[in-house]
Amino acid sequence: MRLRLIADENISWRLKKVLLDWDVLPSNEIKPGTRLTDLMIWQFAKSNDYSILTFDEDFSELQNLNGFPPKIIWLRIGNAPTHEIAALLTKLREDIIKFLHNDELGIYEIYPW
Repeated sequence: MRLRLIADENISWRLKKVLLDWDVLPSNEIKPGTRLTDLMIWQFAKSNDYSILTFDEDFSELQNLNGFPPKIIWLRIGNAPTHEIAALLTKLREDIIKFLHNDELGIYEIYPW
């Protein structure tokens, strides 16, 4: 299964170059040159079958208001280098797949290892 994730603006676009077997779309590539609001990212993710990868609790609040999809993978690990984020996501890949297939869960929170 290829995981389709929009990486929020605070996550480096380089993640896409590290997780080659994932479909990672940096949010700044949705509309290049335009600063997207969280709601715009949310709507794009919903319309295009992506989940959102973020450090930001704002997406959790949007989900509380609007439900899901899109699903949210919330990195609650503080700022971390791209290679550490990639290693963590790779380590949790099977758990993330289970989460994405679970119709009852909308948010997957990842805490520091």
